[in-house]
Amino acid sequence: MAITNSKDAGFALALDGGGTGCRAVLVDPDGQEIGRGQGGPANVNSDRDGALAAILDACQQALGGRVGADRVTAVMGLAGAEVSQAHDWLVPQLPFANARVVQDAVTAMVGALDGEDGIVAALGTGSVYSRRLDGKDIVVGGRGPIIGDQGGGNWLGRQLLARALETADGLHDRSPLMAEVLDKMGGVSGIITFAATARAADFAAHAPLVIQQADDPAARVILAEAERSIAAYIDRLQPADAALPVAFNGGLGRIFAGRLAGRWPMTEAKGSPLDGALLMARELVRQTA
Repeated sequence: MAITNSKDAGFALALDGGGTGCRAVLVDPDGQEIGRGQGGPANVNSDRDGALAAILDACQQALGGRVGADRVTAVMGLAGAEVSQAHDWLVPQLPFANARVVQDAVTAMVGALDGEDGIVAALGTGSVYSRRLDGKDIVVGGRGPIIGDQGGGNWLGRQLLARALETADGLHDRSPLMAEVLDKMGGVSGIITFAATARAADFAAHAPLVIQQADDPAARVILAEAERSIAAYIDRLQPADAALPVAFNGGLGRIFAGRLAGRWPMTEAKGSPLDGALLMARELVRQTA
């Protein structure tokens, strides 16, 4: 049923979007959830048109005719937002009364730390790292699915297929994982054909093979490189005088939190990137009331 009271105000919508998909949640002025939606890949740097369609789809599902978009304030945390200047071109295409678009690392940090100092490693299709310390925020890493996002699902999938090609060329022993990948993909020609048109989400779909067969010699090499990169970014954000607690989130966060346990103080993420976007949306409602 649509909400028709003209005095109702302060509806907040949050959206979290990355290379695999996007999720949206709508809450009423009291913070009670009244709608959810989900859509396809939403990396605004690598596929603007596809991301916009996915975002609008997820938002429309969340709205569901319950409230007009002109009475909603939205905050969206999106992969690629910082390099594509998404706030400038995307906001005018959104139907909301007020909207803000930020890098997904920002909403991941807000959700995970809930205002406290710390470091957040957000590991999903991509990877990005953020730090909050004495009221100042720093974001590093990411850089997109082609030459960045080391340790994320897209990167793991690319490394898996690249190593399969090297194995076919005789550079590595044919481990059980490599044999499985080459068989499933139709050999060298199948991998090359796939890679020619594959998107980040398509590569990331192969990442579970690496995780599930972590003891395979090929998987061990790939995971060791992922750990090296993740640790290097976290070390970059650690202050010199005292180690900050590190929170991992995203689809691969728990996996690498376990694999890297003991290197720094660790803390559980207090919330997800979607939670962070919602906190920011509700704060924006208060600021613009």
